[in-house]
Amino acid sequence: MSRTIVYIDGFNLYYRALKGTAHKWLDVAALCQAVLPASCQIVGVNYYTARVSGRLDPTAPARQHAYLRAIEALPGVTIHYGNFLVSKKWSGLVHPADFRPPMTLPAGAAPQVAYVWKTEEKGSDVNLGVHLVRDAFTGKFDEAAVITNDTDLVEPIRIVTQEVGLPVTLLAPSAQPASSLKAVASHLRHIQPYVGPCQLPDPVQLPNGRMVAKPAGW
Repeated sequence: MSRTIVYIDGFNLYYRALKGTAHKWLDVAALCQAVLPASCQIVGVNYYTARVSGRLDPTAPARQHAYLRAIEALPGVTIHYGNFLVSKKWSGLVHPADFRPPMTLPAGAAPQVAYVWKTEEKGSDVNLGVHLVRDAFTGKFDEAAVITNDTDLVEPIRIVTQEVGLPVTLLAPSAQPASSLKAVASHLRHIQPYVGPCQLPDPVQLPNGRMVAKPAGW
């Protein structure tokens, strides 16, 4: 058996594989067990995320909080938090302008720029990359697996596979994973076939005996 730690880029997983589906109540521990070969003894699942703002959707923080409470109760799962930033920025508009709700302006009347909300998640990819490299150098795993399609993680994965000499499996949340990630990973597996079957029970019982229910619409 090969001691394996899984590193999950939570936002990338959500936007690449879960958003717009009925499978957001994902059991990440079961997913990792299902997608990796039986030779992998999963000794830890690290989930990297940030607490979202309710600025654009006031109901989003409660939904996320429920999910994080649920997966934090799973054996072996550890959540690591970055920061979620919301700010106002000037941004250029596409032309011809596309509005919601749909509307048509006279030629030349559409603005060139607009003041928009900009949301940014900071720190999660950095934390994931640093922890992956640290754990490789300190011998915490025999092999690693990473769920992401973020090319910012190419260099940490390359260091582990090429300089430390330990295998890293890319668990792709996208049908077409980034070629630069595939180039540095030791193996590639797709998670999509396993997302639907690997769902949490509803509700989830927490260690303190309390129950947390799947958010409406999930």
